[in-house]
Amino acid sequence: MSDHKITTTATTLHVQDEGEGPPVILLHGLGMSHTVWDEVRFRLPDKRLIMMDLRGHGQSDAPRGPYTMGGLIKDVEDVCDAVDVQDAVVVGLSLGGMIAQGLAVKRLDLIRALVLIGTAAKFGQVDAWHARAQIARGSGMTTLAPTILRRWNSTDETAKRRLVNTDPEGYAASCEAIAGTDFYTPTSGLRLPTLGLCGDKDKSTPPDLVRETTDLIPGSEFHLIKGAGHLAPETHGADVAKHLHTFMRGVGHV
Repeated sequence: MSDHKITTTATTLHVQDEGEGPPVILLHGLGMSHTVWDEVRFRLPDKRLIMMDLRGHGQSDAPRGPYTMGGLIKDVEDVCDAVDVQDAVVVGLSLGGMIAQGLAVKRLDLIRALVLIGTAAKFGQVDAWHARAQIARGSGMTTLAPTILRRWNSTDETAKRRLVNTDPEGYAASCEAIAGTDFYTPTSGLRLPTLGLCGDKDKSTPPDLVRETTDLIPGSEFHLIKGAGHLAPETHGADVAKHLHTFMRGVGHV
């Protein structure tokens, strides 16, 4: 396992690069970090896993916002160049899934297949995201946490601690990036193997929303994860890993 601090055109990112085999890039969601994949990663022993803390999250720097989705996508591009990764399966949870869609539109040469977990081509209304950003900056993450955890359908103390410890500016600026993004048309133009996953208890990105996004890509497949909320990779790691194994075998990523 190798930890890196990679300086992109805009910030410095914490990247964890481990294992050998076909590359898999794991992108976490808003208010999380690469640790949300801990219950999945050890179940993928035959893969090279590249996990990064998104800008403003975890051990990555949190420059002042607002951020743009284009900037978040460029961060992942820069990491791929720095660690020499291409032809990867990109797995994105929530915000990470939105970034994955944008990366596939912009740099299909880097991606063999997509896995979209609890995500969408467009998240909610613009005003709501700007209001959430204002609360994060003004009152901090402790104020936001109870509402977010209810929507995630999560009572896990690890998830709560990680969310509360997220940099408020990084969180707020990421909300602003989400507010400005609508990938319905670009995502509908994608033509690559795609798997959609969603917990059937997810209130943040309900199954119908995730299915709708996945269905934008012809030939995609979608599966529900029984009993899971928004943090399916953390709470139902074995189920997520099983779906990943089956999908990656199907696309020849072995």
